[in-house]
Amino acid sequence: MKRIIPFCTFFILSLLSSSVFAQQTATGVNLPGVSLNFGQGVDLVDTLEVLVLFTVLTLAPAIIILCTSFTRIIVVLSFMRQAIGTQSMPPNQLLIGLAIFLSIFVMQPTGEQIYQTSIQPYMARKITTSQALDGIEKGLRGFINKQVRKADIALFYDVTGKATPNTIDEVPMHFLIPAFVISELKTAFQIGFLLYIPFLILDMVVASILMAMGMMMLPPVVISLPFKLLLFVLVDGWQLVTGSLLRSFY
Repeated sequence: MKRIIPFCTFFILSLLSSSVFAQQTATGVNLPGVSLNFGQGVDLVDTLEVLVLFTVLTLAPAIIILCTSFTRIIVVLSFMRQAIGTQSMPPNQLLIGLAIFLSIFVMQPTGEQIYQTSIQPYMARKITTSQALDGIEKGLRGFINKQVRKADIALFYDVTGKATPNTIDEVPMHFLIPAFVISELKTAFQIGFLLYIPFLILDMVVASILMAMGMMMLPPVVISLPFKLLLFVLVDGWQLVTGSLLRSFY
């Protein structure tokens, strides 16, 4: 009996699908078809280019994070939140959204150059996929070369033992990108250290006052947090931080 029930179910579904197919055929509705072509009339090079393109699209989030200004901006904003002392305000979604739009603002000239020289001609079928990828790489190099430090590039050549190139344009991307990320992290930590100083001084002043008053059991953070928020609002801190971040790229 247990074997008959699945068979009956499969038989009923088969009948329903057959009736639906017959009805659509009778009414003149054509079902969409899929055509498979295994090497007949298709160049292998074109197939490999499509695979490379899909690989690049898969790595697009990592490229956006590591090859743009996003790394420096999100690290500085995170330091800013920790320096104020608010652990979850602003929330992570808000900081990431702000970092994305600031990155778009910073990368707009580079994006326009890539679109005009690579994407638009590729969509118009004026250049090949490899030429479009080379144009995208050239556009990213124009931004990365301005921000990367030569000492970080030299680190990877010292590790591998290869000869240092004469110009930065000769550095391969698998050397240039990690050097750029290290440079961005170093710059972000330097900015974060400068952001910590005024709030650290305020914490030390509040802690000294509480110890002088004999209120050692009261956490200084409870008293200093409102004053830090007041100080941050009075000096228009978000505008100062955002302006400093944007000017650091120009």
